[in-house]
Amino acid sequence: MARIKHIAIRTHDVEKTASFYREAFGLTQVGEGQSGVYLTDGYLNIAVLKLRPGLEGEPLKLGVDHVGFQVDDVEATVANIQRLGGKALTRGAESHERSAAEAQSYFEVKCLGPDEQVIDVSSAGWIGTR
Repeated sequence: MARIKHIAIRTHDVEKTASFYREAFGLTQVGEGQSGVYLTDGYLNIAVLKLRPGLEGEPLKLGVDHVGFQVDDVEATVANIQRLGGKALTRGAESHERSAAEAQSYFEVKCLGPDEQVIDVSSAGWIGTR
């Protein structure tokens, strides 16, 4: 089976967006690319890339749909996101592990980060993850 290794986020301001993810979630910068930086939690990388519309093969829009983070303390993480200029979009929702056959939500709070990227924050995790 293939494994998900990274999520790329397009932004106008690479340093501002990378700094947000480093400070809000404790990610480590592990590399630099031609148009951005690479952050990791040790399992999955986030490539924070400069939006360069008009260059051949480059995307024409910012962001991804959303990124989900599993954290130990949802309230503290959401407070940190808000301190860094982000905001919570929803109140805490109940999220706990159920069987894969049951309908469920995998986030507790949906937030906005730089460039209005949507971030799911949960303490329960997501189906299929460890």
